Amino acid sequence: MYFLSLEITVSAKSLNGKGVHGNGIHHVSVNGSFYPAKAKSRRQRWEVKPSEMANNTFNPIRAIVDGMKLTPNPDKPMIALSIGDPTVFGNLPTDDAVLQAMKDAIDSQKYNGYAPSVGYLKSRQAVANFFSCPEAPLEAEDVILTSGCSQAIDLAISVLCNPGDNILVPCPGFSLYKTLAVSMGIEVKLYNLLPEKSWEVDLQHLESLIDERTSCLIVTNPSNPCGSVFNKEHLQKILKVASKHCVPILADEIYSDMVFPGCNSPSMASLSSDVPILSCGGLAKRWLVPGWRMGWILIHDRNDIFGSQIRQGLVKLTQRILGACSIIQGALENILNNTPQSFYDNTISFLKSNSEICFNELSIIPGLNPVMPSGAMYLMVGINMDNFPDFKNDVEFTEQLVTEQSVFCLPATAFEYPNFFRIVVTLPEEMMVEACGRIREFCERHYRLHCVQQHRF
Repeated sequence: MYFLSLEITVSAKSLNGKGVHGNGIHHVSVNGSFYPAKAKSRRQRWEVKPSEMANNTFNPIRAIVDGMKLTPNPDKPMIALSIGDPTVFGNLPTDDAVLQAMKDAIDSQKYNGYAPSVGYLKSRQAVANFFSCPEAPLEAEDVILTSGCSQAIDLAISVLCNPGDNILVPCPGFSLYKTLAVSMGIEVKLYNLLPEKSWEVDLQHLESLIDERTSCLIVTNPSNPCGSVFNKEHLQKILKVASKHCVPILADEIYSDMVFPGCNSPSMASLSSDVPILSCGGLAKRWLVPGWRMGWILIHDRNDIFGSQIRQGLVKLTQRILGACSIIQGALENILNNTPQSFYDNTISFLKSNSEICFNELSIIPGLNPVMPSGAMYLMVGINMDNFPDFKNDVEFTEQLVTEQSVFCLPATAFEYPNFFRIVVTLPEEMMVEACGRIREFCERHYRLHCVQQHRF
């Protein structure tokens, strides 16, 4: 049996009567080592509370959906048009070349360990090569690999903003921006998008929100939830506002190049002459693998405004969780280089066709005002609530739609844009047609003619 000897060292003679280390603090010797002796104090009862950051973290979509009473009609199979995941229905698989790249990375046994927190140099160079253009050149050092585009957005906000700052967020817009910002003590200011102008930015409203604490402007293009695509001229107008007020841009371009034929939307960075931009993207949507959690930040530092400090800040932030999955990083170069153009074209053709079916079917329903998208995989539908007096708002409307027709559309209150709902257009065509038919039946049942002439977008 061993006994641990504790010697309380309190000799006043050793160091001028000031304790062992001359600072009035008593120490305990444990096998020759000295540790500060804590004062006699303890909690009288257990009191473990969540942090302020945890308490301030709020996801509007989850809060609204979890509070809805969703009881589908047992006589009709459920059709969920609410989930922004193109893999849900199984009709949009990724390309064989993408799968082969993953298999090769696994078989190589080279990517089972930790990668650098910012990503493998070779993988970062592959991303730089893929997205570089003469107007916005990129090198490997301009790329940071992340665990999905969500982490890229998180890092970008974290490096640009302090508590008490404010960021400008589109309305309607992706709810994650607010979830992240508010949890960090950052104020969110919502700038309006205009449905009557295919969801273009209300530039006057945007500019009116900027003050000395505005640290970031978020631009989502193509858009979730709107499916809108900004043309070159409109992007230049947004950049002009940012340049005038010296506000950097976080460009959420996860739907980059998911643009319908006939539309064109260059990257923001390719149009900027002076505004520094952190462009966030990833594999999730264009390559149809959201669960693989591979994203990136592209640093476009016009005139060296970010300088070394923002880059170093991003590096430090990546070290908190040691970054993206190493296996996916190992496959990244082959995914980018070997995915055939036909895969992208087929995906976009399908999304455009489904969007047109949905838009055309819903346009003829009294009381509904769909807005035709130009990209991404969403369509927003306005509800003339005066024509549906059975319901107080879009949440009740979509809730009852589930109850009667087993069709679930996401109420746009989740995007802080009431009296609209969002439809995801990734489901098979026959299900899209069936869903639209059920929505029509539902609206015909609840529609009431309103004396005021309704405006259609």
